[in-house]
Amino acid sequence: MNIRHIALAVVLAICATSTALGQSYSDPMADALLRAYDQLLDEDPRDPETLFRRASLYYKSNDYIRALDDLNTAIKYFLPEQADERRQAVGMRADVLMAMHKYDQALTDLNELLGDTPMDYALIYERGTANYELGRYGEAKRDFNTMLRLNPRSQEATLGLARVAVKENNLGTATELADRAVAMTPGDSRIYIRRASVRTLMGDRSGAVDDYITAISLDTDNTPKALSELVSIARADYPTVVAGLSSAIAKAPKNGMFYFIRAMIAQGHCNYLAAIADYDRIINDGLDTYPGINAALAECYYALGRYDIALLNADYAISATDDNAFYYMLKSRILRAQGDFSGAVSAAEKALEKKPEMTDALVCKALALVDLDESAEASVALSEAMMNSAEDPLVGILRGWVLDTYRHQRANAERAWEQVTEMDFDFDNVRSLKGFALLSLDRREQADNWMERVLETADDFDGEVSYYAACYYSQTGSLDRAFRYMEASLEKGYADYHNWTMASEANINCAPLRKDARFKSLLDRYAHLFR
Repeated sequence: MNIRHIALAVVLAICATSTALGQSYSDPMADALLRAYDQLLDEDPRDPETLFRRASLYYKSNDYIRALDDLNTAIKYFLPEQADERRQAVGMRADVLMAMHKYDQALTDLNELLGDTPMDYALIYERGTANYELGRYGEAKRDFNTMLRLNPRSQEATLGLARVAVKENNLGTATELADRAVAMTPGDSRIYIRRASVRTLMGDRSGAVDDYITAISLDTDNTPKALSELVSIARADYPTVVAGLSSAIAKAPKNGMFYFIRAMIAQGHCNYLAAIADYDRIINDGLDTYPGINAALAECYYALGRYDIALLNADYAISATDDNAFYYMLKSRILRAQGDFSGAVSAAEKALEKKPEMTDALVCKALALVDLDESAEASVALSEAMMNSAEDPLVGILRGWVLDTYRHQRANAERAWEQVTEMDFDFDNVRSLKGFALLSLDRREQADNWMERVLETADDFDGEVSYYAACYYSQTGSLDRAFRYMEASLEKGYADYHNWTMASEANINCAPLRKDARFKSLLDRYAHLFR
């Protein structure tokens, strides 16, 4: 597997973890079918067959709530002579309920179906899984053993029994069963991912990491899943993931894929120096020539405030491919940091020529236009960005900032900030930026409560949460508290020098700290993070 595929897999892994309910249907055929089903149901809202077909579309699109509504209605209106169709609907409802983690309800449907076909292998597996998730380990074990009687080489049943063994604290048995499942098909990446889940359950993160790395090495089909899990483990235990990748590199020092993954994870943890070392190794040793590597280097150098080197890498990435909208956007950011605001606008516009609805490019253009005192055009760009990404809190805050500070349209600014406070984010997600929007609205008490909630609940694995806290408390004038969080952020490795020293947009920055002697002192103390 080459690095281009790995890069694509990273995108897919991110998309897979951020899928929202009620998504739009981008497949034209699915969209056309949905419209047709809607029209039919307008005429007869009790037509069970059409309801079932529409539910199938919803289910395939992960819109489980709508799927469940349609299935409930369809099952109610199937006629006695439509027993087979009703059974299909009940089966899909069980699948939907499992996906929604409503295992008790799923069990009711599964037991109904198994009453007619007690030896249905797939249904037994689903019931065993539901019983396991509900903590009914005895019932789960019986289902998995039944599966083994039907198929003695069932990997699903073997791994199911392994998971039960972990819950019963029979770790030796769990290990034996998981290893047995892998031995059946040692060339199948899926089985390593499944064993990794058992090892994670056992607390064996190192073993899980090794399995995910093996899965990535075997084929491309399951790489997004394996990468997503590696990233997840790294959030809790970054050293173990790095150690696993380092071991893989030691065994295959000419495999650029492992360097790329290690660099990607390091970059995600703001460990830019380590990421740069791996990206450079790929290029210098001729392991790959993918222009995305140079773009990644540009991002790292930009974060470290080394804009000249960042620009060289961005320009190379642009020249190496026609698919370079992202690279132009990146160049726009770099040029703005260098003070070349006209150049930043031009680079952003080139990105938009390639991808007219690219939100990040519109934001880059808007910020450079603000620097050029062209706030009206900046407001237009941010309005367009908001239309493209209505649930992007940063866009909303920036739009309000421009409207308020430069266009003197306080009422419109407040509407933009209100939109941010109403976005469908978890309340305690620091990236919701709700506290900063509330602060802009002069709702200090609510803003303070948001920040306190974030600090109580959010995982600050790389210092990002503490960085936002430093920004927040600097904006509220609580400088001593802001410096405490700045130190905590740096101690956790938050090495974004650009954000620390340059970011000044709206109120999402620590600019009020920069004139205080403590600011330079802290940066000097943690200089090893940046150079």
